[in-house]
Amino acid sequence: MDVPSIYRRGYARARRRAPELADKYARHLSVADPLADDAVEALAGVRAGHRFIQAGMDRDENGLAGAPTALREFFEHVETPPGWWRPEAVHAGCRAFHANSDLFIPAFFVVTLRNAATMISKAFYATGRVRTEHGLRRIRQNTRHFIEIMLPGALNRDNEGWKLSVRIRLVHAQVRRLLRRYGEWDPATFGVPISSAHVGLSAANFSASMLQEAQRLGAKLDAEARAGFMQTWRYASWLVGTPEALLFEGDEAATLEFRDVAVACEPPPNEESAVIANRLVQALPLVAGLTDAAERDHFEKHAYRVSRALLGHRLADQLDFPRMATSGLLGWMRFKRRAHDSLHRMAPRAAARWWRENFMFLLDASMIGDLSYRLPDRLKAESASPW
Repeated sequence: MDVPSIYRRGYARARRRAPELADKYARHLSVADPLADDAVEALAGVRAGHRFIQAGMDRDENGLAGAPTALREFFEHVETPPGWWRPEAVHAGCRAFHANSDLFIPAFFVVTLRNAATMISKAFYATGRVRTEHGLRRIRQNTRHFIEIMLPGALNRDNEGWKLSVRIRLVHAQVRRLLRRYGEWDPATFGVPISSAHVGLSAANFSASMLQEAQRLGAKLDAEARAGFMQTWRYASWLVGTPEALLFEGDEAATLEFRDVAVACEPPPNEESAVIANRLVQALPLVAGLTDAAERDHFEKHAYRVSRALLGHRLADQLDFPRMATSGLLGWMRFKRRAHDSLHRMAPRAAARWWRENFMFLLDASMIGDLSYRLPDRLKAESASPW
């Protein structure tokens, strides 16, 4: 197998541990998403092509009639869910998320940092989006997608969770197109931009890794809830373009094993990873809507501390996070969760108020105004039109 050069050392190491999984990951480093790539390429010369995307999302057959064939074929593919999809199978996972939203918020953020610690960061660093004022909107977009797919029925065809997942797939394809045309990207070194391997690793982090982090923070999740959460992300990840081979039927243990092998294949975090990870942390006070300088500084330090506790000192140091003590932090957070559970039993109204405050924070973090179906028209964020 012709493995992209930057992964060869890690691949050789990972292959000693799990040869089949390592081969699968390495092979997908050079695999893109032909269906979505063909669709955005066909739209490249079409004026106001986002109108056709909007028509496809809204199942407007008349509006889609004049669209390029590749885009119509793309929507025909995503219209039909895979045979394993059972909407009722996700209900317990959605309930568990809403009951533990105060813990899933930091868990979601930390797995985003885990993605940034891999070569996933390279394509997004090249766009400059996270490193500029556009970064805040990107964080809100990601949070919006997360909260939408965890709402009951959100992944039904006409609901926002479905549409936002498909939108992400088309955005990824457009970023690949722009990088191939205007960026400095060597496939022999890096594989394809936003490869199927990296989409699969992201899917593993946003499903099995997020469950793991939420549990470390004190969430009590039974087998039914965990399975429902995994099936939610299995379908959302399929919509985003993750190959079936990297979804592992939504099995949590198999997904965690794949994640570990995939991370082993990756080179150590580089400067691009560190820049993006730190910008993500530093943007959190703005996401939280804090305006007082002292409050923002306190919030940022707390975010760094929690992130370091969950990521571990070695990875946090590789990301150039500030050195700080974390001993006892996770235990304290788990104690707070147990206190909340006791409060719920003794004073359900107060507990409900606590839940609302945390959920409102998540809603505020996901507010981005109008979310269009425009695709980025320039590689660099500072010169691109709003999308």
